[in-house]
Amino acid sequence: MKKGFYLSLFVVILIIVGILGFNNKFKDKDIDNKDIKIKEDDIVPSNYNDDGIFKDYYVDAYNKLKKMSRDEKIGQLFLVRYPDSNAIEDTKKYKLGGFVFFGKDFKNKTEAEVKKMISELQEVSDIPLITAVDEEGGIVVRVSSNPNLSKERFKSSQELYKMGGFNKIKEDTITKSNVLSNLGLNLNLAPVVDISTNTNDYMYNRTLGMDSENTSVYAKTVIEASKGTGVSYTLKHFPGYGNNIDTHTGSSVDDRTYDDIMNNDIKPFISGIESGCEAILVSHNVVNSIDSNNPASLSIDIHDIILDKLKFTGIIITDDLEMGAVSNIDDVVVKAVKAGNHMIITTDYKSDIEKVKSNLDNGNLREE
Repeated sequence: MKKGFYLSLFVVILIIVGILGFNNKFKDKDIDNKDIKIKEDDIVPSNYNDDGIFKDYYVDAYNKLKKMSRDEKIGQLFLVRYPDSNAIEDTKKYKLGGFVFFGKDFKNKTEAEVKKMISELQEVSDIPLITAVDEEGGIVVRVSSNPNLSKERFKSSQELYKMGGFNKIKEDTITKSNVLSNLGLNLNLAPVVDISTNTNDYMYNRTLGMDSENTSVYAKTVIEASKGTGVSYTLKHFPGYGNNIDTHTGSSVDDRTYDDIMNNDIKPFISGIESGCEAILVSHNVVNSIDSNNPASLSIDIHDIILDKLKFTGIIITDDLEMGAVSNIDDVVVKAVKAGNHMIITTDYKSDIEKVKSNLDNGNLREE
């Protein structure tokens, strides 16, 4: 897999596609149609044409990429936590790829206020933004915790399944997507397709709480239901969280065998990929049987599984680089780029962008 090419090309595809969910709301803003009437073989090297999920946009993306400045290419790598101040100014200055919004960003706001917050960001961005949120349901509800934005808090996958099986989960996905899309949000950092059947596991309450087979059906159900809603969904946390501890506060080591992971935890991701999922989020767990030296989010070996073994042609996103499991690693953002991530979630984006620039200047990273 030519990671350097795909890193740039896939990020630009996000722009062309209308931000992951095939939502063309902003398409006319960033595509000059007179520039894209060129045969694909004339501009995109044939060995890169992988017949992937975004294949219809490769020509558009490649043409767009050739016109972008270095700062734009760098900025588009970053999916940043919405800051408490200067969001408008920083959107313009750093050419950011998008924002992740948290509960504090919606707290006590009206629907009109949220729409205004997001639309103002889109208006000042030369390249349409990805606007993301963790709206899993259950204990992770950034939007629906505000009664001004949703009639009720979205339920967890376990609650929904008990109420009406996978049909109820499908119904919920469509309803949730409509709420998010109405506000201007276009990427949900969900569903959690980790497998956990032990109530003592850290991740249990955020999972379906069932085996690999049923969790695979869950992944398929959510991804298929999301199509056409204008909101994309993200399978997480690759390669499966298992019974690992919380990576928000410190490092977590996964000692499961390679066969156990591939025969169980990977299956929901395969199911989601086959259903057309557009994004996968990678955890910060150190998976000893695959790469004992790096968290999954920074591991080339982990990304090789996603890209080469699973043949995933969508967008790979890191978990938040501010989490305790990786925040103290030297040059963590550079390692995240080198590992093969297409987008990087971070809070300290100003510092991280400067680090990418300096590593381009000293040759440690190459623009191509």
